[in-house]
Amino acid sequence: MLLGIGPEGPVAGRRVAITGLGVVSCCGIGADALWNGLNGPPPVGERRVPGFDPEQWLSSKEARQLDRFAQFSVAVADMALADAGPLDADPGRSAVIMGTGVGGLQTLETQIAVYVEKGARRVSPRLVPMMMCNAGAAAVSIRLGWHGPSETIITACAAGAHSIGYAARLVASGRCDVAIGGAAEAGMTPVGMAAFANMTALSTSGNSRPFDIRRDGFVITEGAGALVLEAWDHAVARGARIYGELAGSASTADAHHITAPIPGGSGAAACMTLAMEDAGVSTDQIGHINAHGTSTPLNDKAEADAITKVFGTSAPPVTSTKGITGHGLGASGAIEAVAVALSLEHALIPPTSGYEQPDPEIHLDIVAGEARPWDRSPVLSNSFGFGGHNGCLVIAPA
Repeated sequence: MLLGIGPEGPVAGRRVAITGLGVVSCCGIGADALWNGLNGPPPVGERRVPGFDPEQWLSSKEARQLDRFAQFSVAVADMALADAGPLDADPGRSAVIMGTGVGGLQTLETQIAVYVEKGARRVSPRLVPMMMCNAGAAAVSIRLGWHGPSETIITACAAGAHSIGYAARLVASGRCDVAIGGAAEAGMTPVGMAAFANMTALSTSGNSRPFDIRRDGFVITEGAGALVLEAWDHAVARGARIYGELAGSASTADAHHITAPIPGGSGAAACMTLAMEDAGVSTDQIGHINAHGTSTPLNDKAEADAITKVFGTSAPPVTSTKGITGHGLGASGAIEAVAVALSLEHALIPPTSGYEQPDPEIHLDIVAGEARPWDRSPVLSNSFGFGGHNGCLVIAPA
């Protein structure tokens, strides 16, 4: 990051290396499962995380005291740290920044049912610490004994990108040497899914078709992703494997509507432009865009318009991994940041599953059918959320 542009004010930036990846998704547990899934057929049925056993990372007592989203947070942080290798991190200069959209919705919903059916005295005393949105970040920092910033960003479907961008800024600014940035979500509860369905956000066909003319809403999923972000010199000194560089980030607001993006995508366009300025790269240096691409009529059109505003007729190849993963709400940007790192590692852009019939109003080079080889170059990763929250990351090759 060359200059930080945001509420923190400008900062002189140190380079930020990505040295560890952790992910749980409907494709499975771990980065290899995600990558294999992104290059295969979409899962059949509900897109839940298969085979997740929290006791792989937590004792049975600890697991009972954490909502599923917080269990995911611990799991991906642990995976990312194991992948990064021995850090020898100063606890006071190490941060945990984890985002979420709805936090412990599963616990809240369960305990409301207990209250209605059995009365107030039967409500769990663990309800508040399990439902609170900061429980994931808190569990990770407690587990690691890290005393640096431990914070939670709650900006709907932009939370993952915002959390990673803020975590990277803590490293770039010199406040921390190491940070875990990511997000987790487990909102596939009966009430949660009913609410999304009743607001007509979900696909009635059960298909995620980003940018396709037949798109009719998103397919909800759960999961989490995390990156270990490290001062470049710190990573090089310990001989770490570096997946790439978190080169820039930005955040803007549409200030338009609580759920709908602003027509024409001006807020998203501004966010993309600021992220590239933060990274010190120009539009012609961006080699790939990992789109938010939720498969909703309004979002995909607004994002396509925003990309065209910024890049004109020469936009780089675009993909949306949500054709496979579905939409992980607050976790989506973190899962997609892991996907971008893997795309750089494998020198392949994964295809947009479900994209078969182009929308004549969308003029983008959508990667579809099969993975596309590419000359690795900086990637722009977009995340946009209810409330008009926009978050963009620039992830560059190592």
